[in-house]
Amino acid sequence: MIIKQLIDEDFSNYKKTSMFIGFPKCNWKCEKECGMRVCQNSTLSQSPDIDVDINNLVNRYLSNPLTNAIVCGGLEPFDSFADLGLLIETIREKTDDDIVIYTGYNKEEIRSYITVWLNNYKNIIIKYGRFIPNQQRHYDEVLGVYLASDNQYAEKIS
Repeated sequence: MIIKQLIDEDFSNYKKTSMFIGFPKCNWKCEKECGMRVCQNSTLSQSPDIDVDINNLVNRYLSNPLTNAIVCGGLEPFDSFADLGLLIETIREKTDDDIVIYTGYNKEEIRSYITVWLNNYKNIIIKYGRFIPNQQRHYDEVLGVYLASDNQYAEKIS
């Protein structure tokens, strides 16, 4: 599996101490829609690829006594859905800990992924919505963190 970032103990993207996995692809939908460079993760796209074995990644997560969740962010996890899916399947073989997916897609755009596949797994949380500049940031109760645009929100889907 190719990723761009791995943080063993992340405290900024979820209310629980998490392993953060930065996915490597994005179609830059936020920037295309607003017509300017706005992605806080754009420099991540220039980072070298990191090739990780999914089983080793899951075991690394499980062996850390501080982490209680995995956050998939990135660039855009749904633009690497085959790897995201395999990661979730592998995690679920060993634990029901929360899996949080940060996406710039709106719920309607990924509804088929949710209804056909993700609803089959426990404790999946999705943060929806593109970044829109000049919006009011707000506290999201589900994630326990502030989100940058007022159109963004998280939902526990299963």
